[in-house]
Amino acid sequence: MHAHRSLVIQTLRPVAELAGRQGGGYGLVSDTILETHGLTKEFLGFLAVQNVNLSVQRGSIHGLIGPNGAGKTTCFNLLTKFLIPTRGKITFDGRDITSMKPAEVARLGLVRSFQISAVFPHLSVLENVRVALQRARGRSFDFWRSDSVLKQYDERARELLEDVSLTEYSAMQAGQLPYGRKRALEIATTLALDPVMMLLDEPTAGMANEDVDHIVTLIRRVSKGRTVLLVEHNLKVVEGLCDCITVLARGEVLAEGDYASVSRNPDVQAAYLGTDPAAVGVPESALHV
Repeated sequence: MHAHRSLVIQTLRPVAELAGRQGGGYGLVSDTILETHGLTKEFLGFLAVQNVNLSVQRGSIHGLIGPNGAGKTTCFNLLTKFLIPTRGKITFDGRDITSMKPAEVARLGLVRSFQISAVFPHLSVLENVRVALQRARGRSFDFWRSDSVLKQYDERARELLEDVSLTEYSAMQAGQLPYGRKRALEIATTLALDPVMMLLDEPTAGMANEDVDHIVTLIRRVSKGRTVLLVEHNLKVVEGLCDCITVLARGEVLAEGDYASVSRNPDVQAAYLGTDPAAVGVPESALHV
């Protein structure tokens, strides 16, 4: 147990780099914000997630990767309480959230964005963020309220749009946005909930290269002062963003560490990367010791 924890700590990026994202402080590596013990989900005898022990450090960007069917989305659903574990324990920021409901963990600051862009297509970009701000303040989607009441959220909404480089799109209907910008809007609505930790489900899925670069820059920017756990299939994105990576295969943890260490792991290469590293966009040099 102690040897494994030591390995994880040694494979993280230098503390000074992580502390810079937080704005200072050297207690980061030993400060766990999200942890699971023996997390298991069974569907009619099929173990989708089996005995997963996950530890995410505060202020880090932590990647969750694995081949299709590895259990990544099921794990996300368990962490955000859209699924109830068959057994195991989930702790967030020192609190046992295993039995909590999705809205309860969101109020604690554990907020998830979804794999498929989820916006209101007929509302403007600004209005989408405003709706999220209403929810963050405990109000329902009060479309019927007067403009004067709703506009109290506009200043903060514009700040969030500036954070994700969408200011020039504020009046556009969300449904008219290019796909990459819709994902940026989704991140803005997630930020409106003032998350302590963001869970991003394949944030660059289906994007052209220029959009991928934009979202990577955006995630790096909004991660300052926050923790991010992301599922991502683009391994170049994972390599460039993540401080620590957990690899799942058949519902179990296969490996954990930084990108260099997990990409050289023979079990990871066999289960996830396959026989042709170039086919999944991984630099060949990264797969050899």
